[in-house]
Amino acid sequence: MSKEYAEQRIKEALKKTGGNAVKARQQVIAWTYEDAKLLHALTKAHLTGIVAYNIERILSGRGAAEEHPATETPKQKQAKEEDFGMELLKAVAGNSGATFGLESYSGGAPKRPKVSKGHIDAIRAMTQGRKFED
Repeated sequence: MSKEYAEQRIKEALKKTGGNAVKARQQVIAWTYEDAKLLHALTKAHLTGIVAYNIERILSGRGAAEEHPATETPKQKQAKEEDFGMELLKAVAGNSGATFGLESYSGGAPKRPKVSKGHIDAIRAMTQGRKFED
């Protein structure tokens, strides 16, 4: 019954909007605010996944408090956007801008560390080690 009810309401929305899919979608969404039966019919197949996702989000600490940090002033937001633009320009221009994925390193890609003598000795021991007999 619920699937047929949802289909009937969707057809009604399409008829009301003259076949315009975008406007019909907006109409159906508007109806769901007042029609719990329609909302349930539309979401029934996905309800378990929706609930599981939200439970996991809360358990992992990604709740509403983390999603909405303290509000920024318009000046702070503009400065942040300008910094992003400048960093992007530096990366494209190639003058020691941050390399994607390596932003924490000041000079782009990290330098290779020197290899210790113990490491070299271990590799030599493995390559020059015992000879196996056939």
